[in-house]
Amino acid sequence: MNSYTAHHRTVTHRFRGSAPAALRFALFWLSLLLMVGLSSQAFSADLQIRIGYLELIKERPPLLSNVLPEPEDSGLQGALLGMKDNNAGGRFLGQKFELLETRSQQLGELIEQARRWQNEGVELLLLNMDAEALLDLAGQFSPDQVLLFNVGSADNALRRGQCLPNLLHTLPSRAMLTDALAQWMKAKRLTDWMLIEGARPGDKAYADSLRRSAKRFGAKIVEKKQWSFDTDLRRSAQREVPLFTQSEDYDAVLVADELGDFGEFLLYNTWLPRPVAGTQGLRPVAWHRVVEQWGAAQLQKRFDKQAGRWMNSHDYAAWAAIRSIGEAVANSGKIDPISIRRQLLSEQFQLAGFKGRKLSYRSWNGQLRQPIALVHPRALVSQSPQEGFLHPVTELDTLGYDRRESQCPDLLAAADH
Repeated sequence: MNSYTAHHRTVTHRFRGSAPAALRFALFWLSLLLMVGLSSQAFSADLQIRIGYLELIKERPPLLSNVLPEPEDSGLQGALLGMKDNNAGGRFLGQKFELLETRSQQLGELIEQARRWQNEGVELLLLNMDAEALLDLAGQFSPDQVLLFNVGSADNALRRGQCLPNLLHTLPSRAMLTDALAQWMKAKRLTDWMLIEGARPGDKAYADSLRRSAKRFGAKIVEKKQWSFDTDLRRSAQREVPLFTQSEDYDAVLVADELGDFGEFLLYNTWLPRPVAGTQGLRPVAWHRVVEQWGAAQLQKRFDKQAGRWMNSHDYAAWAAIRSIGEAVANSGKIDPISIRRQLLSEQFQLAGFKGRKLSYRSWNGQLRQPIALVHPRALVSQSPQEGFLHPVTELDTLGYDRRESQCPDLLAAADH
């Protein structure tokens, strides 16, 4: 005898022989309706949340040094771990998460896949691609059709002037990275910089961000040089680099070499014995294997077991995007893109991100607030924001574009209309 039958028999037995027949008949149907309602609730299907992952694969150009290549599944593995975490908690709430993935060298294929998914009800998409491709894909949909998460582009313009109402960013911007580094430099009184930038577009963007951060935190670029050599530095670094970096005194060498053409060879080869920082040397990153505090060692261990490699910044960004969706659905029980966007941009939303602080989204540009680790290959040196850099709302907003610096309309207000 199950619990529903027992309940029914207890109710009817209590009134047997004492209540009128009409009352007994009414109580019978009332208890039967109660059984049916409870049974349907207990055996209802899980709430299905499908999330799409789109990655534009680009060939890396030939480099002048033997840098370690980016893992081919960078970003995707982070999304897969986030799905495991979502489903681990979601099964207790009747929520089931599913990840759909498409990776291609052709942007057109990704756009067509996004359209098919949207027609099938997949309205939450992670985009691992450069800014130009991201804007092209996002332009295929109206803001209320899909919610997009940028896990692949650090472009500052996406957070300052080219903001989209349905685009959130879990990867830090270049401005957040260089601000984190500039704060540390200021705290260490390393305020006179030699800036060396490469010739690629990403190098120029990173160098521009360093210039902004220098001005913002009171550093001075006393010398700037552009690397234009095409020699094999593996053989000639000890001869070429000292001559190239010969100059009047400077406190540190700041390097903008995102792909790793030459930056690794600057360390220990500069004319003056000075620290090297930026894209090489002391690096500001969203995530690195040396981050182990605040429970991060547990996340690192689970990722390594799954992927067989270390977690990187793109993996972390994808993981954070998936976990953000999981938290929003758990809090609201709603899975449509407008409700999730409203939940994520609200002041009440917080994400536990293994960084020692609760993470949240900036309502003016959709950027995930987060501390930035400053690392070298074997250790965590520091984490910004640095002590003493204050802000009226949160010290995390000292990194990247604050509300008054952004030209974007408030995304939360847009979600409410």
